[in-house]
Amino acid sequence: MADKHIDDISGVETTGHEWDGIRELNNPLPRWWLWTFYATIVWAIGYVIVYPAIPMLKDATRGVINYSSRAELTKEVASAKAAQGALAQKIAASSMDQILADPQLTQFATAAGAAAFKVNCVPCHGSGAAGGAGYPNLNDNDWLWGGSAEAIHQTIAHGIRSSDDPETRLSEMPAFAEILKPDQIRQVAAYVISLTDKPHNPALVEPGKQVFADNCASCHGENAQGNREFGAPNLADAIWLRVHGEDEIAKQVQAPKHGVMPAWQARLGETTVKELAVYVHSLGGGE
Repeated sequence: MADKHIDDISGVETTGHEWDGIRELNNPLPRWWLWTFYATIVWAIGYVIVYPAIPMLKDATRGVINYSSRAELTKEVASAKAAQGALAQKIAASSMDQILADPQLTQFATAAGAAAFKVNCVPCHGSGAAGGAGYPNLNDNDWLWGGSAEAIHQTIAHGIRSSDDPETRLSEMPAFAEILKPDQIRQVAAYVISLTDKPHNPALVEPGKQVFADNCASCHGENAQGNREFGAPNLADAIWLRVHGEDEIAKQVQAPKHGVMPAWQARLGETTVKELAVYVHSLGGGE
């Protein structure tokens, strides 16, 4: 057509687009690009015919091979569950010592226990099992009832002061405000803090040691290193569950706080409890 512009230098017709005096040449697309483009169209048509592709109101086109990624995933999940079921059955039928003696069972139980821990235990013990105020750190070596795999299993299964389990672990520290005089409570608090830190008044340590021997040693031991049979904590290692400092120790002696851990066996089942015990035991503080 007469109105078409031809570039003077290249002799190629322009598209009519112009910007700041620059005109766009109407060069044809490369043949290789065109054939690639045509091939993708053919491939797309073939894909729609062979595979599920076009969404409908309630379903989609099935395709000639009737492939379903959901069916494939369901099959893979069922296969994985079957493999896990065999290991879970072995864990259910094995003692804690037998599980720990079998590397395959230990690995499986640790992984399963970690998953169960995140769902059931993190709210109290934290995502890293480091505990918090009033909740024990499960990574250290301070165990109220013992850190062996079997002891941990017993604690998880039946809980601590759990009202709905007759086999729960029980320990009650009496309120010494009804037993000791205020000055005796200050003395014993000074003695206890002196085992790991400096007391406010060093003169109270010696009489406090006698108060401790008369009232506390039966549970916490003569050297205040605790007694796992009673769930009595070690007071000589600077690891404190509920209190920090001399004043807080005095308050605990006066009116002790008693925590409660649920009994998990009835809720989770024996297999999951064993898996949790193996995981907790593996954190580093287990014996």
